[in-house]
Amino acid sequence: MAGSSEQPRSESWKTAVKMLQEAAPLSIPEGASAMTIHVEWEPGDPGTPPHRHSGPAFGYVIEGAVRFELEGEPERVIEAGGTFWEPGGDVIHYQDGNALGDARTRFVVTMLCAPGKPMLELVGEEELAQRSHLRAPRPAD
Repeated sequence: MAGSSEQPRSESWKTAVKMLQEAAPLSIPEGASAMTIHVEWEPGDPGTPPHRHSGPAFGYVIEGAVRFELEGEPERVIEAGGTFWEPGGDVIHYQDGNALGDARTRFVVTMLCAPGKPMLELVGEEELAQRSHLRAPRPAD
């Protein structure tokens, strides 16, 4: 094409994508909304108190390391480049804080939310006590 500024299309799109995580089965509330947030915790910050989300959440650690714990699963540390997800609904998310005492941690999360429900609901001490049998054993200190 004489005079065209269009560049020939590269084949790199076929190899540019890398699968980071896949989750199934998913339960997405009808009429759900979605948001993506960026979280930045200072060194040693314990993060959000125990909470739950009304729909699934998917995260990617950009920098640092996240101490992550869902109800029924052992606590784990997810380092930069790692991913996490949670199903939402009734499951309690116990920890999402900075696992590092000497460096900042940053991550992004995309959350789906049921209509009319808050994106995040804190869980009180009474409910935590009632459901303590569902929490995985704690690591030895």
